[in-house]
Amino acid sequence: MIAIGPLELADRAAWERLFQGYNAFYGRATMPDGFYDRVWAEFRSGARMHALGAKLDGELVGIVHFFAHPSTTSSDLCYLQDLFTTPNARGKGIARQLISAVRSWAVDQGCDQVYWHTKEDNHAARLLYDKVAENRGFIKYTMPI
Repeated sequence: MIAIGPLELADRAAWERLFQGYNAFYGRATMPDGFYDRVWAEFRSGARMHALGAKLDGELVGIVHFFAHPSTTSSDLCYLQDLFTTPNARGKGIARQLISAVRSWAVDQGCDQVYWHTKEDNHAARLLYDKVAENRGFIKYTMPI
């Protein structure tokens, strides 16, 4: 059985392993000192950034990170920033349930939409994304500072 809900203190180590896997997938294998502690503290406070976990038979196998922000052309928007499941949990509907939980949160917050980015060549994830959301064709540009 899959259970979706807020991360608990006992989930800290498993959450970090999942987030490390996510960062490695996107080529960010080494993060600066204190990075995971800072992000975990943000999620625990619940003031700006939020996180949910997916547990399969009591084991944390998926995470999603998200936040709401203002928009100049609509009500607030919800940005789903990070979504990751363990390789052995893929294909079980976990990512779909995490996205759905973020959508429910965004509705409760009065957001106008949920959106996210993925790499063009992330074909496995895009199979799901193309079923649950609309690709409006935008291209992301990044200017590191």
